[in-house]
Amino acid sequence: MIFLIGIDFTLPLKNPVLLFSLILFIILFAPIILNKLRIPHLIGLIIAGAIIGPNGLNLIARDMSIILFGTVGLQYIMFLAGLEIDLAEFKKNSSKSLIFGMLTFSIPMILGTVVGLYVLDFSMATSVLLASMFASHTLIAYPLISKLGVAKNRAVTVAVGGTMITDTLALLVLAVIAGMQTGEINQEFWIRLGFSVILFGLVVMLIFPIIGRWFFKRYDDNISQYIFVLAMVFLGCTLAELAGIEAIIGAFLTGLALNRLIPYTSPLMNRIEFVGNALFIPFFLIGVGMLIDYKAFIKDWDTIQVAGIMTVVAIVGKYLPAYITQKLFGYTRDERRLIFGLSNAQAAATLAAVLVGFNIIVDYKSVNSYNEVHLKNNKLTTENNQVILFSELKKGEYPTLGSIAFVNNIEAKGSFKLNDKTQMSFVNGKLADIRIPNRLLNENVLNGTILMILITCTIASFVAQKGAYNIALAENDETDSEDDVVIESDEKILIPMKSVDSVDELINLAVTIKSKKNKTGLFALNVISNNASTAVLESKAQKIVKRAAVVASSTDNSLNMLMRYDLNILNGVSSVVKEHKISDIILGQTESLGASDSLFGPLTDGILNKCKTTTFIYKSVQPLSTVKRFIVVIPERAEREIGFPFWLIKIWNLGKNTSSKIVFYGSETTINFIKDIHAKHPVDAEFNLFSDWDDFLILSRHINKDDTLVVVMSRKLNLSYNSVMSSIPGFMNKYFDKNNVLIVYPLQSTLSGSKLDLKSSAALETFTENIERLDDVRKLIGKLFRIK
Repeated sequence: MIFLIGIDFTLPLKNPVLLFSLILFIILFAPIILNKLRIPHLIGLIIAGAIIGPNGLNLIARDMSIILFGTVGLQYIMFLAGLEIDLAEFKKNSSKSLIFGMLTFSIPMILGTVVGLYVLDFSMATSVLLASMFASHTLIAYPLISKLGVAKNRAVTVAVGGTMITDTLALLVLAVIAGMQTGEINQEFWIRLGFSVILFGLVVMLIFPIIGRWFFKRYDDNISQYIFVLAMVFLGCTLAELAGIEAIIGAFLTGLALNRLIPYTSPLMNRIEFVGNALFIPFFLIGVGMLIDYKAFIKDWDTIQVAGIMTVVAIVGKYLPAYITQKLFGYTRDERRLIFGLSNAQAAATLAAVLVGFNIIVDYKSVNSYNEVHLKNNKLTTENNQVILFSELKKGEYPTLGSIAFVNNIEAKGSFKLNDKTQMSFVNGKLADIRIPNRLLNENVLNGTILMILITCTIASFVAQKGAYNIALAENDETDSEDDVVIESDEKILIPMKSVDSVDELINLAVTIKSKKNKTGLFALNVISNNASTAVLESKAQKIVKRAAVVASSTDNSLNMLMRYDLNILNGVSSVVKEHKISDIILGQTESLGASDSLFGPLTDGILNKCKTTTFIYKSVQPLSTVKRFIVVIPERAEREIGFPFWLIKIWNLGKNTSSKIVFYGSETTINFIKDIHAKHPVDAEFNLFSDWDDFLILSRHINKDDTLVVVMSRKLNLSYNSVMSSIPGFMNKYFDKNNVLIVYPLQSTLSGSKLDLKSSAALETFTENIERLDDVRKLIGKLFRIK
């Protein structure tokens, strides 16, 4: 057993290897075991923390390492909430978020104040501080909802927006009450607080995006980008604390500020979610569990009574706002469950309030015996090293106390304070008096808060999981039950590649525009000529497709790697399109543009002529994540063509997944048609009339440096084709060389049939003859939105 000699097994464990391995096994097995019991794994982590913590088996001390990782986890939850929120929905529902935020703040404040005054017999200051604890909440259940894929639901958006409002107000109440007790509330306090909060908000929301866009344009290293994001999060938290508000507000606003720069489908987002959900957030939940002291619940009746009253008020105070919000805005029962589940959990801000209140001492009172003083593990040490436990102290005894040399780092002269604020007075070396503090929030409230946190987190997790599961299930059922329009759901996107330098941007574009349910429909292709020397070319081709697979896998998508030998690249691409029934092609612009006999170069022109699928030609000068707007120019009668819904849904995904604004330019008929779709499936969009393609370059006045120009084209002899389209490649080189440009060639066919059955290309019916057929397009687009 010599190998065990160097390991210290004394409790609590101090060996970092043992500590970390134990926590990792808890994080690993808690979800596995509890998922079989249909119990949210969040609850398992909190319970595990209670078991291994200082009040349980005492395996792990709640030291600075746990506090550090737990703090990171809490900020991570708030940051993810701001980062994943749908900004278009957030703006659309901002008034609803404000209403819910005020409801979920004011109702608990009123209930808590009344209960504190008339049920618990507290003072006004104590009652208001207690009520602020009920008003705040923590998004404990957010990882559950995000995992089930409903994080962008309107109810989640309203709840997350309301969280920022109620937590800010509750923490301001905390600051005011604390300031009143310490005598710091004056005109200067309010001016300083208002100025610092406004300055903080402006810096985070205006300066952070500029810094982020600058960084992402210049540095594409995966590790550097992740460290940068983490640094910005905690810079935001630091600025929030300097402004006088809680760090969680800074984390949330940082998420909002970086929202547009980190697309939901990007590799960076995948890494952020992975690290947070795998490590930081579980640490926070385990740390919360370590606070639970089950012994305090059975110590006396007062603790149980206070804890029960606090828990009931907290639950009722959050259920009523959720119920009122549901009725006001016509939400479903499951959406109410989402709102209540997200807002019911008490943790971070509640702990901050109760600890601040517990440390605020109103006055002192004398006690007749030490039995009335509740202290733990404290002792006096005389200069001759005699140890005297507090429990043994009696008035008038211990004359040697007059020569005490050390008492918790405080010298014993006259009256002194111990670490827990208890005062002891000595006269002529004898203990004369013991006085204990009257705290703003007493020990019963402190212990009751821990029980309230455990119960509310448990209820919130169960309710949120049920609501999210039902909504996700309903969305799937709705998709599966639609049979009025038959759609080929097997979306397959082909990305032919010639150079490894363009791989990242082309794959990122494909991942951004594809359906979120399509995890296996990406194909990377490199064609090798039969007549060329194959050894070097084959090695280069393998390098390209493997790089594409790595980029795709970093976004949790599987990519099909294709290497093909053929007479030439054009034959290879067209053959793969037919063999794999490709629905979309994404080409990088690598050839000379605008030559007299060629638009995009011989290869690209050949692909456009031979392949009638939806084709995207992409020229990238800056990362997709740094684009502010997509300027989409649409020709007249584009909505009548068969490929209209297929490219439109891709552009819609482009705006939605990047949270960037889409600015449409088109004829009145086309714009009105898109507006009709936008009313039911909103993204951040703007609509402008434009039909004079002869004056196409006038659009350059409206295109800024960080915009991407998207031009919808048409193959010759199709309804939306016009002669100016032959000049577009030249314009790209001359006038838009500093912008990203995406050229779209829609699916176009002259085949006709009797039904709109997209499973069979022979059955596709064009819309060039009868405008009434646009109703079918609306149905098709609605269906596409539900499966995307």
